[in-house]
Formats: sequence, C-alpha cells, structure tokens
Amino acid sequence: MKAAAVDLFCGIGGLTRGLIDAGIPVIAGYDLDETCRYAYETNNNSTFYCRDIITLTSAEIIHQYPVDCLRILVGCSPCQPFSKHTQKNKARIQGDNWKLLYSFSRLIEEVQPTIISMENVCEISYTEVFLNFIETLKTQEYFTSWSKVYCPDYGIPQSRRRLVLLASKLGEIQIIPPTHTPDEYPTVEHTICSLSPIAAGEISPNDPLHRSSALNDLNLKRIRQSQPGGTWRDWDEELLSPCHKKKSGKSYSGVYARMSRDNLAPTITTQFYNYGTGRFGHPEQDRALSLREGALLQTFPPDYEFIDPKMKIYFKSIGTQIGNAVPVRLGYIIGISIIEHIKECYKNEE
Repeated sequence: MKAAAVDLFCGIGGLTRGLIDAGIPVIAGYDLDETCRYAYETNNNSTFYCRDIITLTSAEIIHQYPVDCLRILVGCSPCQPFSKHTQKNKARIQGDNWKLLYSFSRLIEEVQPTIISMENVCEISYTEVFLNFIETLKTQEYFTSWSKVYCPDYGIPQSRRRLVLLASKLGEIQIIPPTHTPDEYPTVEHTICSLSPIAAGEISPNDPLHRSSALNDLNLKRIRQSQPGGTWRDWDEELLSPCHKKKSGKSYSGVYARMSRDNLAPTITTQFYNYGTGRFGHPEQDRALSLREGALLQTFPPDYEFIDPKMKIYFKSIGTQIGNAVPVRLGYIIGISIIEHIKECYKNEE
C-alpha cells in the first residue's frame, strides 16, 4: 500500500528524516520559521512551506498527497507551553502556542488522514488541550494510543522522556517495543567522543558546525575543577556564584556541570551550547558542547547540513533549531511503528 506523510511543525526535519530513514516518503513540511528551510530541504528531498499552522488550510495539505495514497499526518507542536517550567508560571501559559494543537485537531478533522502521529513533552498529558485532542480523535473514529517513552530504550543517548501518540483509522496501533536494554544504551563516549578535540571558542577546520562557545576566565576555572558527572560543589569556594550560596540554589546541581562519558547525556535543550545552563560541559575537554555534538546527541546524521555555507553561523539560532527538533532516531521508531501497523492491517490482502 502506497503511503506518504506530511509533517506539521517540521523545523529542520528531525521527524521527517526519521520517517524517511524508516521508509516513509515525506512529501512536505510546514513551519513558521523560514530559517529552517535550508536544513529541511537540503537533507530530506522534501519541500518546505513557511506557513502558520493556524491559518493553514486542509486543501493545501490534501493537495500534497499523491492519488491513491494512504495519508499520514504527523507533527510536534512547540512544547514550551506544556513544559514543567511554563506550567509553574501561569502567566506564560496563555498565547498562540496553545492554539497550535487545536489547529492540528482542526486539520485532522478536515484532512481525515489514515494515520496520525504527535510527539511532545510528557507534561502535555495533564492539560485540557490534550484531552480535547484525544476527544477529537475519538469522535473521528481513530484507534488511538499514547505512551511516555524513555528515549534510551530506543537507542537515543539522552535521559529524555517524550510523549508519543499514534492514531489510525485501520485498527489498533502502538509504538514498537523497546529496541535497547539498559546495558545497550548509547553513551556520550559512543556518540561524540570520536570528534576532533577543540578548545572553548574554537572551530574545527574539518566541520564548521563543530564549534564551541567561548568561556570567560571565571568559567574556564570552574570547568577545570568540574568532575565528569559531578556538580559545582567540586569547586573552590571563590568560584561559587551568589546563587549557589543561597538556600534556593543548592538544589540546582545540574548547571555548570560536566557530562560523564560512560553515561547518557541529559536532555538536549535549546541552550545546550551554553556551559551554565545545564550539564552541558564536555566530559574531558574544558568547554561546553559544540553545535555538532548537540546534533549527534539528537541523533542527526554526522553529515546533516544545518546552514547554507555562505551564511554566518549563530549559536542561538542553530542551537534553538537542534534543541527543538524531534530526535531523528525517535522519528525512525515512529516510522517503523507505522510501517509495521500498515503491514499487519494489509497482510490479508496480499
């Protein structure tokens, strides 16, 4: 059975690339950020449309699918409105981002794809908008399942949990069983330690994306006293910042910290290139993660191109794109789950 997908909120193509690697062609991706176009189209042979999902019409999406094709619609709406941090700050939970999942629901009702997938932070499961999303799928007669996935169980080298939803008109659908046991989890060493050493603020001559942000003298002293897997408590007293000395700051042990090469990386955020925003210190070199290392930990292929070679690379823009992406390996697992489901549903017709 021929099948093809359209990716909403596609960004630079993490989910798209994973689906393609699994064997599902992705015809088009839609996202509001025009700066994602180069990476999306260069790496995936799919067309990028810079569009606001809120105003996107079903006719535009339906037009993308080939005739006599099983339609797959996937997407990961921006997760910031549903994160733990935002949920604690009620003043930040209002805004257009909350409307995006409702727009996804609207497009599902109008396009009537055969199969749907949605990925987001686990905290979304406690929100009214998610419950309404599930109710829409029920009223549209989809078989629906969702689970909170521990990413290392599927070969992703981050201690990351994500909600993965699958829905189908054909019958029951679920994510495939875990592909890795704990002793098979990919480590930081396995993922990034083969890259050439660079210093803080340096760029590899072999890969312009393998560059790290500069550190001031104080932070260089701090990282030199940081032990892999340790905390700022490893430092001399004079290196502590005022926040570390406050009672409220004593629990923040995961900032200004090094990774351990033999363990998983933390969840890669949009600030992974910044030594002070998490456990993003390289396990051995005195610097934060490079942009390429963050991409590898997000399971992008080593040769994935993120920016036109003629354009200047900015840490903030590329870091945000990488941190916001669906890990490619998770996209692949979603794709394999969909393919196995289609095969099972159509096996009696062969």
